[in-house]
Amino acid sequence: MKKILPFFSYAFHPIFIPLLGTVFYVLLDRNYFTFPHYLILFLQIIIITILLPVAFFFLLRTYGKIDSVMLSDISQRKIPLVLQLMLFIVLIQKSITFERFPSLYLFFAAGIISTVLAFLFLYLKIKASIHMIGISALTVFIIGLSIHNEINTINLVAFFIIMNGLVASSRLVMNAHSNTELMIGFFCGAIPQSILFYLWL
Repeated sequence: MKKILPFFSYAFHPIFIPLLGTVFYVLLDRNYFTFPHYLILFLQIIIITILLPVAFFFLLRTYGKIDSVMLSDISQRKIPLVLQLMLFIVLIQKSITFERFPSLYLFFAAGIISTVLAFLFLYLKIKASIHMIGISALTVFIIGLSIHNEINTINLVAFFIIMNGLVASSRLVMNAHSNTELMIGFFCGAIPQSILFYLWL
């Protein structure tokens, strides 16, 4: 089992969470856009939340600012978190606006709050689990979409609750976080999503 668990850290790496959130938004939300609209949406998400961060990762690695995609050292987390914050802000200002994609907009807005919290915890020498922030935020977002659109997604929600446990276990097995850091990460991801529910549920 210890050999299998690390897989979940990579499968649900935080860099994939924005794309997964967008996929479930398209599948579960009752917005009707044409295929070109969805294509542009996904291209923007992939470029801004995956390709650009990957490019910056290799740039930072080249200059010795980070040594691993898992960002195990506290000192290596500040620049990637600031970068994520900036990219999310650009995304909701220029692409995913509240007028066009209200629930998805608030998913990313809550993500900005979570990123700020994770950044602030660094100054308390607390390495909040970014993996748990991502997977818990995604889980709560899916629950919100289910409630908002009155869709029965009990199996999907159960699956992601299990994934929360497996991701947390994988981080422990990889000695990346303590139980406290995992819990802090979970709440940093789940609470902002829950608080913003009232704006779109």
